[in-house]
Amino acid sequence: MIWTHLEAGLKRVGLDRYMIMLILTVVLATFLPARGSFAELLTSATYWAVALLFFLYGAKLSTATIISGLVNWKLQASVFLCTFGVFPLLSLVMSPLSAIWLPAAIGIGFLYIGCMPSTVQSSIAFTAISNGNVAGAMCAASISNLVGVILSPLLFSLLIPQGAGYGVEPSAIWRIMQQILLPFLLGQLCRPLLSGFLNRHRLPTIIVDRGSILLIVYSAFSAGVVNGIWQIISPQSFAVLVGLCLFYLGVVMAITLAAAKAIRMDLTDLLALFYCGSTKSLATGLPMAGILFAGQDISLIVLPLMLFHLIQLVVCALVSQRFRAVYSQMESSDAA
Repeated sequence: MIWTHLEAGLKRVGLDRYMIMLILTVVLATFLPARGSFAELLTSATYWAVALLFFLYGAKLSTATIISGLVNWKLQASVFLCTFGVFPLLSLVMSPLSAIWLPAAIGIGFLYIGCMPSTVQSSIAFTAISNGNVAGAMCAASISNLVGVILSPLLFSLLIPQGAGYGVEPSAIWRIMQQILLPFLLGQLCRPLLSGFLNRHRLPTIIVDRGSILLIVYSAFSAGVVNGIWQIISPQSFAVLVGLCLFYLGVVMAITLAAAKAIRMDLTDLLALFYCGSTKSLATGLPMAGILFAGQDISLIVLPLMLFHLIQLVVCALVSQRFRAVYSQMESSDAA
């Protein structure tokens, strides 16, 4: 009974079990980081967990959903432009702004956020909760991640300042494709065998989706703690970083809403654009970072993405709950 009331209270401020687990994972990595052979084993497990996740995405996504989503070209083009146009341009502002108060690697992290694709599972879930265009969101988020396998590293290579010491090798793009794109395509091939089971049972996909992200976060933060990330980032600097992530997210969300109103989108499409166009994928971003920044200070670079991801979950949860409440009131009024 106490836990039920506590959980209801946490949901009202945007914290559900998954977000609480994310926070606890960071705390666990801070006090009990993975080291030595266990860290190597964790890295391998994380790699295969992400590959399995995209295999399941491929097995679940139907051709009919892709076609119905692509027909709505206005929504798809808007999500694409927000994800790979608006975000990268804003990151060019956020990167030097963060460099005023924070280490240079954090600025690289903001550039990295700008190049990432949209979230898949959470953007679709929030769109469904808000009674938005779920098929359109599913199509937009999936295409964003598939295109992002190649486009995200290329965008990052264009945005990164010369002499910064970071580069994108063609071999890195191939390794990213092996981990993300190939499992997705294999999932599409296996869809006739698995789609019925996955459509009846959502739990396996949710467990792999959230479990892989928790593994990634624990692995990345463990590496950061071992390398002294909390000695580099003071509490004051951390607060500045949180503020910058909130500002970044707020500006993008305002732009998506303004764009939707400017092109006269209906409400269901507006909601899909809002959730898909203003969020960034941790499930794609962290594994990609492990390949792109191998041997470098990954923990500081991905810290902005991890915080941005957590903040976007809280904000989108609050917004979706508000939309659901408004929709319920409208249904009650129509019934009366």
